[in-house]
Amino acid sequence: LVQSFPAGKFGFTNVATEGDFLAPDAGQRPAGPTPSQSRFQVDLVAEAAGATEDKSPNSDASSTVPSSDKATPATPQDADPGTGGEEAKGRFRVVNFADPSGSGSAASPEAAPAEGLQNGDTVMSETSLHSSTGGQHHYHYDTHTNTYYLRTFGHNTIDAVPNIDFYRQTAAPLGEKLIRPTLSELHDELDKEPFEDGFANGDELTPAEEAAAKEAAESKGVVKFGWIKGVLVRCMLNIWGVMLFIRMSWIVGQAGIVLSCVIVAMATVVTTITGLSTSAIATNGFVRGGGAYYLISRSLGPEFGGSIGLIFAFANAVAVAMYVVGFAETVVELLAVNAIMTDQINDIRIVGTITVIVLLGISVAGMEWEAKAQIFLLVVLITAIVNFFIGTFIPSKSKESVGFFGYDGAIMWENMGPDFRGESFFSVFAIFFPAATGILAGANISGDLADPQLAIPRGTLLAILITGIVYLGVAISTGSCIVRDATGNVNDTLSAQFMNCTDAACKFGYDFSACKSEKGSCKYGLHNDFQVMSLVSGFGPIISAGIFSATLSSALASLVSAPKVFQALCKDNIYPGLGMFAKGYGKNNEPLRGYILTFGIALAFILIAELNTIAPIISNFFLASYALINFSVFHASLANSPGWRPSFIYYNMWVSLAGAILCCVVMFVINWWAALLTNVIVLGLYIYVSYKKPDVNWGSSTQALTYHQALTHTLHLSGVEDHIKNFRPQCLVMTGYPNSRPALLDLVHSFTKNVGLMICGHVRAGYRRPNFKDLATDQSRYQRWLLKNETKAFYTPVFSEDMRQGTQYLLQAAGLGRLKPNTLVLGFKNDWRDGDMMNVETYISMIHDAFDFQFGAVILRLKEGLDVSHIQGQDELLSSQEKSSGMKDVIVSIDTSKDSDADSSKPSSKATSLQNSPAIQKDDDDDGKATTQPLLKKDKRSPTVPLNVSDQRLLEASQQFQRKQGKGTVDVWWLFDDGGLTLLIPYLLTNKKRWKDCKIRVFIGGKINRIDHDRRAMATLLSKFRIDFSDITVLGDINTKPKKDMVAFEEMIEPYRLKEDDMEQEAAERLKNSEPWRITDNELELYRAKTNRQIRLNELLKEHSSTANLIVMSLPLARKGAVSSALYMAWLEALSKDLPPILLVRGNHQSVLTFYS
Repeated sequence: LVQSFPAGKFGFTNVATEGDFLAPDAGQRPAGPTPSQSRFQVDLVAEAAGATEDKSPNSDASSTVPSSDKATPATPQDADPGTGGEEAKGRFRVVNFADPSGSGSAASPEAAPAEGLQNGDTVMSETSLHSSTGGQHHYHYDTHTNTYYLRTFGHNTIDAVPNIDFYRQTAAPLGEKLIRPTLSELHDELDKEPFEDGFANGDELTPAEEAAAKEAAESKGVVKFGWIKGVLVRCMLNIWGVMLFIRMSWIVGQAGIVLSCVIVAMATVVTTITGLSTSAIATNGFVRGGGAYYLISRSLGPEFGGSIGLIFAFANAVAVAMYVVGFAETVVELLAVNAIMTDQINDIRIVGTITVIVLLGISVAGMEWEAKAQIFLLVVLITAIVNFFIGTFIPSKSKESVGFFGYDGAIMWENMGPDFRGESFFSVFAIFFPAATGILAGANISGDLADPQLAIPRGTLLAILITGIVYLGVAISTGSCIVRDATGNVNDTLSAQFMNCTDAACKFGYDFSACKSEKGSCKYGLHNDFQVMSLVSGFGPIISAGIFSATLSSALASLVSAPKVFQALCKDNIYPGLGMFAKGYGKNNEPLRGYILTFGIALAFILIAELNTIAPIISNFFLASYALINFSVFHASLANSPGWRPSFIYYNMWVSLAGAILCCVVMFVINWWAALLTNVIVLGLYIYVSYKKPDVNWGSSTQALTYHQALTHTLHLSGVEDHIKNFRPQCLVMTGYPNSRPALLDLVHSFTKNVGLMICGHVRAGYRRPNFKDLATDQSRYQRWLLKNETKAFYTPVFSEDMRQGTQYLLQAAGLGRLKPNTLVLGFKNDWRDGDMMNVETYISMIHDAFDFQFGAVILRLKEGLDVSHIQGQDELLSSQEKSSGMKDVIVSIDTSKDSDADSSKPSSKATSLQNSPAIQKDDDDDGKATTQPLLKKDKRSPTVPLNVSDQRLLEASQQFQRKQGKGTVDVWWLFDDGGLTLLIPYLLTNKKRWKDCKIRVFIGGKINRIDHDRRAMATLLSKFRIDFSDITVLGDINTKPKKDMVAFEEMIEPYRLKEDDMEQEAAERLKNSEPWRITDNELELYRAKTNRQIRLNELLKEHSSTANLIVMSLPLARKGAVSSALYMAWLEALSKDLPPILLVRGNHQSVLTFYS
């Protein structure tokens, strides 16, 4: 049912047919409401909707539709459903609503039927669905869900209900990515094609994510582990290393029971805090493979992630060697009785090599085998521990001589305090601490876990708890039933005459006091025998099996972790050249190349066979990664990013920070030189990665914190009043496209870089309907260009009806808080005499507007001109970055049907039919400000045209400020005091590297008879301002008549005079009203002296400053309304023609310099 509104009410006329629309120069503007009407129209439609049903949100929503955008009811005026329908189908969606009330109120999507349909919910008819998706796109709406929405809302809509698939980064199992409809599809008119480029959500996938998407799609039959097999088992095996069996008893001997418990508790505190932090990061979003590296890089960014990833992978590889050597040592000791092959060191090498080859075999066979091996090793390990505890309860006579007497209060009491021999508390702690590491074993295979978010916290924390309890249990039980020294000699019993025995052993009738007198004579007891635990245990060999199991399992876990972490690191392509290791094989994506590399590193270290040098470095590498994991949590909480919402809530940012600091302290406690080395390596890698700037964006907390700080500081800045000492020129530079006026950009950048704000303003005026999507893409694209060119500036484009209005928008709205521009910078309008004089009117009004807003104004003039956008190939910029936007613009400027500008200005004095004529285009272009179509002419020329002479000169001139300025001068003609901006800009310029060889020369006006006095006064002022100058020239002859006669000037302004004396007053007034720029005879007489002064100044400039690198001069002012724009323009022309680059400056007459401290 298509019903139309009364024509009068909405001020529409007949809608033109397609044919008319497409005619580019069809004398009249394409039909459509004028701006004011289209603005109200939205509200009227909304009111109509409000009338059919009481729905206030609706009217709010629709009144916010941008005025320029399609607010017209989508019904052609004269199309009744039968005849007009077909013709309309191309451009308007034909909307057929069942009309429940029968009242015929459903006239347009906005005036909705009473069911409560939301704005913009329209049905795609088959044809329009086809056209809107271009027929062959890979986005699909599946019909099942469509009918599903029909059931949910009671009418058909392409609007989608929330669905997890819209938020995935990877392809769905069908290989199709489900996409929610874009805003344009729901909101734009039907003649628009939605989906112009990229994914609808704007989620372009990075290569790494695409690979992940492929993996996800291929993941049939992959082995994934639960939390017990995947995390708990691994962590327990990795934490219980050799230390448990061969060093724990020695630690109790050195430190005593109390301090041993303190040591274990300290280590557990560090690992627990790290465990909590790991859990927090692991539950904040989906975790892929890469363990510690993945967690750190995704939260702190590639610099930290990359440096830690490399170190962590390397540490794991070397840890393999460490554990294998530990295993080999035990084997060699057992064999030492009857089977030494060569000598001890070489035996260790041989056994180690064989072991590591076997382990490599197990891990390459696949994760499933490796997991089975781990479970078997865990069973052996637990049996060994239980076996030890059982043994402590079965004292036997035979074991007493070696110091084992069973649980006894006296022994426990004796062993309570420390008895350090050649060690200190910290050195013992350093020896124990590596036994507590290994908590990341589960997280490192995060890619192989079925549900990493649940498994990592649960498994890791439980493992830390269980292992901590076991360590404490072993410490207390060994301390309670074994004495520190024993001779092992059964005959050392207590003889009757020595009754002064104080040791706990005396109670049992043994005298081991000989150990104290002769150092090193005893081989047994906690201090002397590393194998005490196998002595005590119920069945000795099981402890040896336990040692084998502990070393091999840790070696195996590290051998698996290292390649996985390394593979993730290479996939992200942070270090170029390592890409080859990213390749995975088989259905589990096993990093075979990584395994081979890890094997190589491990083998190299096994052949060194010196464990004591390796161990501290490894511990430090692990600690560095723990410190960073803790720091990431603190950092993410501090940045307060909305994306940081871990489902694991038992963490605290300050505890994490304390954990990070503890880790660093422990690093230095364990071994200060290794800690320094680790820090240097991390820092080196960090600097390397920051320098390489990998092209990744993971939304790291570093970005979030930068934003947070910027916001806080900006707000903080707004709280204080500006002080003159802190004045900075903050420039709004009307560059148009930033690459179209290089000279303007470079010069302003020279004095604002690292000093003040610079905004490149760009007003896009004209008759085209604004395409806001283009505006947004241009915005990000040119911002990238500025960054790539190392220009510290912001690009801010606005759409407006004409140049002046756009500039007013920018003057009012550009900037934020204190970071607002205070100076407007324009290029000089070189071609002001060629085009429409209304453009000059606009140009001069912009300068007046700047002063109205209390801005300073700066105009740069180069005699060759500024705008290079028409020169072919002036910059590879756009051809290299995406495709040249020029091409698009050419098409757009002709195809008025699409871009009839619904809200552009009413036809001004320009004839509308000339809308696209190059002549008009040209004068928009060289406006000295923003261009409309930057590269329009570029595309009209054949690419091989050689540059003509003037273009060649223009190009050279446009690059002159990019070079270092040699020994030259910057001439400051400070004729009028504008608050000091005229002086500050040259001072800032000459502070910069490119300009530092230039000397400042100051020129001032003065009276002939007081020249010396004026010069001295100026010199005093400048020295008070602490501004260096090379000399001061006082010009006494400014007010003399110009040497040249005035004919040239008269000729220049002749065409622009009103000549009101030659016509009737009424006609003259009419002409002045329609062409406000005309110069009246009256004002010409009135300002004769000022005119002479500009011409005279030009002569003086040529005389004194013709060789300067840059002239900075006070800009003459013209009173608003009194001086016509043509006269003012003529003054500027006369003043600045045929000179080196000249900067006309006028501050806003508030001091910007002060000599008070």
